[in-house]
Amino acid sequence: MNDDRAGALTAGEPDTLADPAPPGGPTGAGPDSAPADSATPAGGPGQAVDAASPVRRRWCLGTRLVVAGTALWTLFLAAHVLLTGRWWPWLIVESTPPVALVVVPLLLLAVSPLARPVRRWLSPLLAALVVAGLSLGGLHVRVLGGEPTGTTPPAPSVKVMAWNTDIWTMDDDPDAFFAYLREQRADVYLLQEYLRWEDDAVRVDDLARIRAAFPGHEVVVEGELVTISRLPVVATHPRPVPGEGTDWYWRGNKAQRVDVRFGDGVLSIYNVHLFVPLRRELSPLGREFYDFVRDQYHLRQAELATLRADVAANPNPVVVAGDFNTPWVGSLVDVGPGLRRHDPAGGSVLASSWPTASYNLPRLWRLDWLLTTDDLDVAGYRFAPNPGFSDHLAQHFVVSQS
Repeated sequence: MNDDRAGALTAGEPDTLADPAPPGGPTGAGPDSAPADSATPAGGPGQAVDAASPVRRRWCLGTRLVVAGTALWTLFLAAHVLLTGRWWPWLIVESTPPVALVVVPLLLLAVSPLARPVRRWLSPLLAALVVAGLSLGGLHVRVLGGEPTGTTPPAPSVKVMAWNTDIWTMDDDPDAFFAYLREQRADVYLLQEYLRWEDDAVRVDDLARIRAAFPGHEVVVEGELVTISRLPVVATHPRPVPGEGTDWYWRGNKAQRVDVRFGDGVLSIYNVHLFVPLRRELSPLGREFYDFVRDQYHLRQAELATLRADVAANPNPVVVAGDFNTPWVGSLVDVGPGLRRHDPAGGSVLASSWPTASYNLPRLWRLDWLLTTDDLDVAGYRFAPNPGFSDHLAQHFVVSQS
């Protein structure tokens, strides 16, 4: 390199031999190149930019909505599992129909393609939430084909009808009502709401008509619960009710136990009607609404605790059936140790039993349940409609020894 060339370099001229220009002319001068200003890093002159670092993009609105919906639903489901039966305000939320626990995550799963950046981990999470909803709501049994039940149980067997009558013949034709009951030809009838309602519970005395309709049967009445049995009754377990007025209803037994002769042994049958969680006549904007919910919660918990203790101390085979006024029996609501929940065969996937009348609501809730100890088999379990007498479907089933 000659001195003239060295001088040129010293003066700041570019060394074209060491730094050749790309095809198309000097750097930044090609026809397809962007203006020099556009090449300036976003951080401004003098700031280094790592060309290998990934570019972070802001999530689109669809992604944010799906992720937020999934997070909120996951939190709701966790709260539902933790608070059901443990916190009285949650009694209001317990009225959520179980099918919602499946429908909501399914809808989120359907729109998960909108969340492309996180779809790989979001979709499995939503699928797990669907499975959890099926299990908690007891719908997995229906989806998988229902509980297998036989139709010819071995002897001895007992045919049972359990039914909330929706206020005893209050708006019905009594003759048609009793004719309907006789047509069921059950060995044991477990009937609830043996009362009238006039701003509060009112006792009824229909024993003469009941005995005339079911000759040869034994009738056991306790509060609002009636058990009618063709099998010999060997023991009853009434709860003493202190006080007067309507204490027989509000403080009386809500799980009537009647022991009947069953083959060479004894079968204990519990006729259940737990308190309702809400009262539709009360506005949620008023304090009375929440006072009622709180009181009902404590009454329900006390009755469940009494039922659990009685079942745990009972050496006999046990049947527990009736209106529990909750759709979470056997999953989030524990009825008693050693009890197995049964699900009706056939019918809709929801296996819902309420409401069939009186409420302008779709039939999305199962409030009527059957549980037994493992030493009993259940056959022919089904829900059956009634000719407009009640807002509940009736439970029909046959119990035999395992």
